[in-house]
Amino acid sequence: MNEPQTLRQKMACLFEGTGQYQRSGHILDIALISIIMINVVAIVIESIPSVAEQYYNEFLVLEIVSVTIFAVEYLARLWACIDKTKYMAIEGSNSKRRLKYFLSPLALIDLIAILPSLMMFLFPLDLRFLRVLRLLRVFKLTRYSRAMQLLLQAFMDEGSSLLAAFFIMAVVLILASCGIYLIEHDIQPDTFGSIPAAMWWAMATLTTVGYGDVVPITAMGKFFGGVITLLSMGMVAIPTGLLASSFSEQIRKRRQFFEDAVHEQIQDGTLNQAQHEHLEDLRYKLGLSKLEANKAIKTQLNQHNSHIYCRHCGKRP
Repeated sequence: MNEPQTLRQKMACLFEGTGQYQRSGHILDIALISIIMINVVAIVIESIPSVAEQYYNEFLVLEIVSVTIFAVEYLARLWACIDKTKYMAIEGSNSKRRLKYFLSPLALIDLIAILPSLMMFLFPLDLRFLRVLRLLRVFKLTRYSRAMQLLLQAFMDEGSSLLAAFFIMAVVLILASCGIYLIEHDIQPDTFGSIPAAMWWAMATLTTVGYGDVVPITAMGKFFGGVITLLSMGMVAIPTGLLASSFSEQIRKRRQFFEDAVHEQIQDGTLNQAQHEHLEDLRYKLGLSKLEANKAIKTQLNQHNSHIYCRHCGKRP
Protein backbone atom coordinates (compact mmCIF):
# COMPACT_ATOMS: atom_id res chain seq x y z
CA MET A 1 0.00 0.00 0.00
CA ASN A 2 1.29 3.50 -0.91
CA GLU A 3 1.83 6.19 1.69
CA PRO A 4 -1.65 7.12 3.01
CA GLN A 5 -2.86 10.54 1.91
CA THR A 6 -6.50 10.89 2.89
CA LEU A 7 -8.02 10.50 6.37
CA ARG A 8 -9.80 7.34 5.25
CA GLN A 9 -6.56 5.77 4.06
CA LYS A 10 -4.88 6.67 7.33
CA MET A 11 -7.75 5.08 9.25
CA ALA A 12 -7.44 1.92 7.16
CA CYS A 13 -3.70 1.72 7.89
CA LEU A 14 -4.39 2.32 11.58
CA PHE A 15 -6.91 -0.51 11.76
CA GLU A 16 -4.61 -2.81 9.80
CA GLY A 17 -1.60 -1.77 11.90
CA THR A 18 0.73 -1.42 8.93
CA GLY A 19 3.64 0.84 8.06
CA GLN A 20 4.14 3.88 10.25
CA TYR A 21 0.82 3.10 11.97
CA GLN A 22 1.94 -0.27 13.30
CA ARG A 23 2.67 1.01 16.81
CA SER A 24 -0.47 3.17 16.88
CA GLY A 25 -2.57 0.25 15.69
CA HIS A 26 -1.08 -1.97 18.40
CA ILE A 27 -1.90 0.63 21.07
CA LEU A 28 -5.46 0.91 19.73
CA ASP A 29 -5.86 -2.88 19.89
CA ILE A 30 -4.66 -2.95 23.50
CA ALA A 31 -7.05 -0.13 24.45
CA LEU A 32 -10.04 -1.87 22.87
CA ILE A 33 -9.10 -5.21 24.44
CA SER A 34 -8.96 -3.49 27.84
CA ILE A 35 -12.41 -1.95 27.33
CA ILE A 36 -13.84 -5.33 26.30
CA MET A 37 -12.40 -7.06 29.37
CA ILE A 38 -13.69 -4.31 31.68
CA ASN A 39 -17.13 -4.73 30.10
CA VAL A 40 -17.13 -8.48 30.57
CA VAL A 41 -16.12 -8.19 34.24
CA ALA A 42 -18.73 -5.46 34.82
CA ILE A 43 -21.50 -7.53 33.21
CA VAL A 44 -20.62 -10.53 35.38
CA ILE A 45 -20.55 -8.44 38.58
CA GLU A 46 -23.76 -6.68 37.58
CA SER A 47 -25.58 -10.02 37.79
CA ILE A 48 -25.34 -9.70 41.61
CA PRO A 49 -28.62 -7.93 42.53
CA SER A 50 -27.26 -5.99 45.52
CA VAL A 51 -24.22 -4.71 43.57
CA ALA A 52 -26.31 -3.86 40.52
CA GLU A 53 -28.70 -1.80 42.66
CA GLN A 54 -25.98 0.02 44.59
CA TYR A 55 -23.85 0.92 41.54
CA TYR A 56 -26.62 1.26 38.97
CA ASN A 57 -25.50 4.70 37.75
CA GLU A 58 -21.86 3.64 37.43
CA PHE A 59 -22.79 0.56 35.40
CA LEU A 60 -25.06 2.66 33.18
CA VAL A 61 -22.32 5.23 32.50
CA LEU A 62 -19.83 2.45 31.69
CA GLU A 63 -22.32 0.88 29.29
CA ILE A 64 -23.08 4.16 27.51
CA VAL A 65 -19.40 5.04 27.14
CA SER A 66 -18.48 1.54 25.95
CA VAL A 67 -21.29 1.33 23.41
CA THR A 68 -20.35 4.77 22.09
CA ILE A 69 -16.72 3.70 21.63
CA PHE A 70 -17.68 0.40 19.98
CA ALA A 71 -20.22 2.13 17.72
CA VAL A 72 -17.67 4.73 16.60
CA GLU A 73 -15.12 1.98 15.98
CA TYR A 74 -17.65 -0.06 13.98
CA LEU A 75 -18.70 2.90 11.80
CA ALA A 76 -15.06 3.94 11.29
CA ARG A 77 -14.11 0.43 10.18
CA LEU A 78 -17.10 0.30 7.85
CA TRP A 79 -16.13 3.66 6.37
CA ALA A 80 -12.42 2.90 5.95
CA CYS A 81 -12.67 -0.75 4.89
CA ILE A 82 -12.63 0.10 1.18
CA ASP A 83 -9.02 1.29 1.53
CA LYS A 84 -7.85 -1.93 3.16
CA THR A 85 -5.66 -4.14 1.03
CA LYS A 86 -8.12 -7.04 1.14
CA TYR A 87 -11.09 -5.03 -0.11
CA MET A 88 -9.23 -2.83 -2.60
CA ALA A 89 -8.75 -5.96 -4.73
CA ILE A 90 -12.53 -6.46 -5.02
CA GLU A 91 -13.86 -5.21 -8.34
CA GLY A 92 -16.93 -3.00 -8.24
CA SER A 93 -18.20 0.03 -6.39
CA ASN A 94 -17.36 1.11 -2.87
CA SER A 95 -20.84 0.05 -1.79
CA LYS A 96 -20.11 -3.49 -2.94
CA ARG A 97 -16.86 -3.52 -0.97
CA ARG A 98 -18.57 -2.20 2.15
CA LEU A 99 -21.31 -4.80 1.81
CA LYS A 100 -18.64 -7.49 1.57
CA TYR A 101 -17.06 -6.19 4.76
CA PHE A 102 -20.45 -5.80 6.47
CA LEU A 103 -21.16 -9.51 5.94
CA SER A 104 -17.73 -10.65 7.10
CA PRO A 105 -17.58 -12.62 10.41
CA LEU A 106 -15.53 -9.99 12.27
CA ALA A 107 -17.84 -7.16 11.19
CA LEU A 108 -20.90 -9.13 12.30
CA ILE A 109 -19.24 -9.73 15.69
CA ASP A 110 -18.64 -5.97 16.02
CA LEU A 111 -22.31 -5.34 15.21
CA ILE A 112 -23.48 -7.92 17.76
CA ALA A 113 -21.38 -6.15 20.41
CA ILE A 114 -23.48 -2.97 20.17
CA LEU A 115 -26.94 -4.29 19.21
CA PRO A 116 -28.03 -5.51 22.68
CA SER A 117 -27.45 -2.10 24.24
CA LEU A 118 -29.25 -0.34 21.40
CA MET A 119 -32.17 -2.73 21.90
CA MET A 120 -32.16 -1.88 25.62
CA PHE A 121 -32.61 1.81 24.84
CA LEU A 122 -35.18 1.29 22.09
CA PHE A 123 -37.30 -1.61 23.37
CA PRO A 124 -38.49 -2.58 26.87
CA LEU A 125 -36.85 -6.00 27.14
CA ASP A 126 -35.82 -8.21 30.05
CA LEU A 127 -32.54 -6.85 31.42
CA ARG A 128 -31.32 -10.33 32.33
CA PHE A 129 -31.77 -11.41 28.73
CA LEU A 130 -29.89 -8.33 27.48
CA ARG A 131 -27.10 -8.88 30.01
CA VAL A 132 -26.46 -12.33 28.59
CA LEU A 133 -26.47 -10.94 25.05
CA ARG A 134 -24.02 -8.22 26.07
CA LEU A 135 -21.62 -10.96 27.14
CA LEU A 136 -21.31 -11.81 23.44
CA ARG A 137 -19.09 -8.72 23.38
CA VAL A 138 -16.25 -11.03 24.43
CA PHE A 139 -16.24 -12.40 20.87
CA LYS A 140 -14.77 -9.05 19.76
CA LEU A 141 -11.50 -10.41 21.12
CA THR A 142 -11.46 -12.60 18.01
CA ARG A 143 -10.35 -9.55 16.02
CA TYR A 144 -7.32 -8.96 18.23
CA SER A 145 -6.31 -12.57 18.91
CA ARG A 146 -4.39 -14.30 16.13
CA ALA A 147 -5.10 -17.67 17.75
CA MET A 148 -8.86 -16.99 17.67
CA GLN A 149 -8.60 -15.96 14.03
CA LEU A 150 -6.84 -19.24 13.26
CA LEU A 151 -9.61 -21.15 15.02
CA LEU A 152 -12.29 -19.19 13.16
CA GLN A 153 -10.57 -19.91 9.85
CA ALA A 154 -10.35 -23.59 10.81
CA PHE A 155 -14.12 -23.63 11.39
CA MET A 156 -14.69 -22.02 7.99
CA ASP A 157 -12.35 -24.37 6.14
CA GLU A 158 -13.74 -27.51 7.77
CA GLY A 159 -17.38 -26.35 7.69
CA SER A 160 -18.64 -29.11 5.38
CA SER A 161 -16.71 -31.83 7.22
CA LEU A 162 -17.98 -30.62 10.60
CA LEU A 163 -21.56 -30.56 9.32
CA ALA A 164 -21.15 -34.16 8.14
CA ALA A 165 -19.75 -35.19 11.53
CA PHE A 166 -22.59 -33.48 13.42
CA PHE A 167 -25.12 -35.07 11.08
CA ILE A 168 -23.74 -38.51 11.91
CA MET A 169 -23.86 -37.65 15.62
CA ALA A 170 -27.49 -36.54 15.26
CA VAL A 171 -28.37 -39.86 13.63
CA VAL A 172 -26.63 -41.80 16.39
CA LEU A 173 -28.41 -39.63 18.99
CA ILE A 174 -31.80 -40.51 17.55
CA LEU A 175 -30.95 -44.22 17.32
CA ALA A 176 -29.63 -44.25 20.91
CA SER A 177 -32.77 -42.48 22.14
CA CYS A 178 -35.07 -44.91 20.33
CA GLY A 179 -33.10 -47.93 21.57
CA ILE A 180 -33.06 -46.95 25.24
CA TYR A 181 -36.73 -45.98 25.02
CA LEU A 182 -37.71 -49.45 23.74
CA ILE A 183 -35.62 -51.16 26.45
CA GLU A 184 -36.35 -49.01 29.50
CA HIS A 185 -39.71 -47.25 29.02
CA ASP A 186 -41.72 -50.01 30.73
CA ILE A 187 -39.36 -50.16 33.74
CA GLN A 188 -38.76 -46.39 34.10
CA PRO A 189 -41.76 -44.59 32.58
CA ASP A 190 -40.88 -41.34 34.38
CA THR A 191 -37.40 -40.98 32.86
CA PHE A 192 -37.70 -43.00 29.63
CA GLY A 193 -41.41 -42.54 28.97
CA SER A 194 -40.86 -41.00 25.55
CA ILE A 195 -38.14 -40.67 22.93
CA PRO A 196 -37.66 -36.91 23.57
CA ALA A 197 -37.21 -37.66 27.30
CA ALA A 198 -34.69 -40.39 26.46
CA MET A 199 -32.69 -37.92 24.38
CA TRP A 200 -31.33 -36.33 27.58
CA TRP A 201 -29.70 -39.62 28.54
CA ALA A 202 -28.48 -40.17 24.97
CA MET A 203 -26.96 -36.69 24.81
CA ALA A 204 -25.19 -37.07 28.15
CA THR A 205 -23.86 -40.48 27.12
CA LEU A 206 -22.77 -39.53 23.60
CA THR A 207 -20.85 -36.51 24.85
CA THR A 208 -19.24 -38.74 27.54
CA VAL A 209 -20.50 -36.32 30.23
CA GLY A 210 -22.56 -38.93 32.09
CA TYR A 211 -24.41 -36.81 34.65
CA GLY A 212 -25.82 -39.92 36.31
CA ASP A 213 -29.29 -38.46 36.94
CA VAL A 214 -30.82 -40.79 34.33
CA VAL A 215 -29.37 -44.30 34.01
CA PRO A 216 -30.65 -47.65 32.69
CA ILE A 217 -31.33 -50.31 35.33
CA THR A 218 -32.09 -53.43 33.27
CA ALA A 219 -29.35 -55.76 32.09
CA MET A 220 -30.17 -55.09 28.44
CA GLY A 221 -30.31 -51.35 29.11
CA LYS A 222 -26.89 -51.37 30.76
CA PHE A 223 -25.40 -53.37 27.88
CA PHE A 224 -26.93 -50.99 25.35
CA GLY A 225 -25.64 -48.01 27.35
CA GLY A 226 -22.14 -49.51 27.37
CA VAL A 227 -22.19 -49.92 23.59
CA ILE A 228 -23.33 -46.32 23.12
CA THR A 229 -20.60 -45.11 25.48
CA LEU A 230 -17.90 -46.92 23.46
CA LEU A 231 -19.30 -45.51 20.21
CA SER A 232 -19.42 -42.01 21.66
CA MET A 233 -15.65 -41.97 22.30
CA GLY A 234 -15.02 -42.17 18.58
CA MET A 235 -17.89 -39.87 17.66
CA VAL A 236 -16.73 -36.99 19.84
CA ALA A 237 -13.17 -37.37 18.55
CA ILE A 238 -14.20 -36.75 14.92
CA PRO A 239 -14.88 -32.97 15.12
CA THR A 240 -12.01 -32.55 17.60
CA GLY A 241 -9.60 -34.22 15.18
CA LEU A 242 -10.87 -32.16 12.26
CA LEU A 243 -10.37 -28.88 14.12
CA ALA A 244 -6.93 -29.88 15.44
CA SER A 245 -5.78 -30.89 11.96
CA SER A 246 -7.15 -27.72 10.36
CA PHE A 247 -5.63 -25.54 13.10
CA SER A 248 -2.20 -27.06 12.49
CA GLU A 249 -2.65 -26.62 8.74
CA GLN A 250 -3.50 -22.93 9.18
CA ILE A 251 -0.30 -22.40 11.18
CA ARG A 252 1.74 -24.28 8.56
CA LYS A 253 0.23 -22.18 5.75
CA ARG A 254 1.06 -18.93 7.53
CA ARG A 255 4.63 -19.98 8.15
CA GLN A 256 5.00 -21.08 4.53
CA PHE A 257 3.51 -17.80 3.30
CA PHE A 258 6.01 -15.85 5.38
CA GLU A 259 8.92 -17.97 4.11
CA ASP A 260 7.80 -17.36 0.51
CA ALA A 261 7.62 -13.62 1.20
CA VAL A 262 11.15 -13.67 2.64
CA HIS A 263 12.38 -15.57 -0.42
CA GLU A 264 10.88 -12.90 -2.70
CA GLN A 265 12.47 -10.05 -0.73
CA ILE A 266 15.99 -11.51 -0.79
CA GLN A 267 17.87 -10.31 -3.86
CA ASP A 268 21.57 -9.92 -3.06
CA GLY A 269 21.73 -12.12 -0.01
CA THR A 270 20.73 -9.35 2.41
CA LEU A 271 17.64 -7.44 3.49
CA ASN A 272 17.54 -3.65 3.63
CA GLN A 273 15.61 -1.57 6.15
CA ALA A 274 12.49 -1.25 3.98
CA GLN A 275 12.38 -5.00 3.40
CA HIS A 276 12.76 -5.66 7.13
CA GLU A 277 9.86 -3.29 7.85
CA HIS A 278 7.70 -4.99 5.22
CA LEU A 279 8.42 -8.43 6.66
CA GLU A 280 7.74 -7.17 10.19
CA ASP A 281 4.32 -5.89 9.07
CA LEU A 282 3.61 -9.25 7.47
CA ARG A 283 4.77 -11.12 10.57
CA TYR A 284 2.37 -9.10 12.74
CA LYS A 285 -0.55 -9.72 10.38
CA LEU A 286 0.11 -13.45 10.27
CA GLY A 287 0.44 -13.66 14.05
CA LEU A 288 3.89 -15.24 13.97
CA SER A 289 6.36 -14.81 16.80
CA LYS A 290 9.62 -12.97 16.25
CA LEU A 291 11.48 -16.22 16.91
CA GLU A 292 9.60 -17.96 14.08
CA ALA A 293 10.14 -14.99 11.76
CA ASN A 294 13.87 -14.76 12.48
CA LYS A 295 14.22 -18.50 11.95
CA ALA A 296 12.48 -18.26 8.55
CA ILE A 297 14.64 -15.29 7.51
CA LYS A 298 17.83 -17.06 8.57
CA THR A 299 16.83 -20.23 6.73
CA GLN A 300 16.04 -18.38 3.52
CA LEU A 301 19.27 -16.36 3.69
CA ASN A 302 21.31 -19.54 4.16
CA GLN A 303 19.55 -21.23 1.25
CA HIS A 304 20.09 -18.17 -0.95
CA ASN A 305 23.77 -17.85 -0.09
CA SER A 306 24.39 -21.56 -0.58
CA HIS A 307 23.57 -21.09 -4.28
CA ILE A 308 25.90 -18.09 -4.59
CA TYR A 309 28.99 -19.46 -2.88
CA CYS A 310 30.69 -22.80 -3.37
CA ARG A 311 30.16 -24.96 -0.32
CA HIS A 312 33.63 -26.51 -0.74
CA CYS A 313 35.88 -23.44 -1.14
CA GLY A 314 33.48 -20.67 -0.04
CA LYS A 315 34.07 -18.62 -3.21
CA ARG A 316 31.69 -17.50 -5.91
CA PRO A 317 31.62 -19.93 -8.84
